[in-house]
Amino acid sequence: MSAAQVRLRPATQADAETITEILLTSRRRAMPYLRQLYTDAQARTWIEGHVLVECDVTVAILADRVVGFAAVRAGFLDHLYVTPDAQSRGVGSRLLAAAKAARLDGLRLYVFQRNTNACGFYEKRGFTLVALDDGTRNEEGEPDALYEWRGGLGHLHRRGR
Repeated sequence: MSAAQVRLRPATQADAETITEILLTSRRRAMPYLRQLYTDAQARTWIEGHVLVECDVTVAILADRVVGFAAVRAGFLDHLYVTPDAQSRGVGSRLLAAAKAARLDGLRLYVFQRNTNACGFYEKRGFTLVALDDGTRNEEGEPDALYEWRGGLGHLHRRGR
């Protein structure tokens, strides 16, 4: 299956369980070094009451199944996760492209420094490293990196317009 077969749509509260499963499965697979701070039920409550309420969330559908999601809030890509079995099929790229299209003035995100696959993913798609942090700003206590994409209007920012 190709990226062309990926459909995107806005998330609804009915997607909360699937989004929670994608988040937990993806984090456990890609970042086994992270401490589990919350139960699965607490994570679902957070997705329902925070992420789906305060963020613009888009889900990706491949073969009639939700396989990824992206959540944007106030110029930040707060989350972008794809199920392990759907990775390397263009799902993450499509979700990121949609997030960028909705934020032509730019987008920022944090990624854990040890998540080198994610760092490479964002760098290949136009994000640049802005700052490194020692982990004191996130609850996982894991050093992270701030990335920025200047957007379609980036040339105006650089020229001071």
